[in-house]
Amino acid sequence: MTLSLPRGAALLAGAGSLGLLLGAFGFQYIGAIPPCPMCLWQRWPHALAAILGVAAATTGRVRLCALAGAAAMTVSTGLGIFHSGVERHWWDGPSTCTSSAQQGLEGSALFDQIMNAPLVRCDEIAWDLAGLSMPNFNAIFSLLLLALWIATFAAAWRR
Repeated sequence: MTLSLPRGAALLAGAGSLGLLLGAFGFQYIGAIPPCPMCLWQRWPHALAAILGVAAATTGRVRLCALAGAAAMTVSTGLGIFHSGVERHWWDGPSTCTSSAQQGLEGSALFDQIMNAPLVRCDEIAWDLAGLSMPNFNAIFSLLLLALWIATFAAAWRR
């Protein structure tokens, strides 16, 4: 099967998201770095984009898939930026995956807070490379994939 440029670009964008997903699973299962809840949120747009890449290549509905892929990567970029800010303590994250000391707690209330604290926290950097954490890399690569989805849409539009 010969792929047109837009279909090939869509497949490449989907493959990029699949690669990021496989990398995340590699860190989780091979590197023994469990994901926090926000890390799991960031996986969903990539799973959708991977499916959209295959759908665009096989069905020919490139424009629709490219728009949906661009939307998914916009969400992924936003989640990556938000999570990056939570990790760096620029803003607060969801209370379900961050920990903050409560002033004035005593005895059983303090014990309950400790026991109910998340096992993997969103406000701690689990891994970094050259000062960039996994959510930083997700935001960067998602932004690049967003550009590819937009270029894919433009190429399909011209056809």
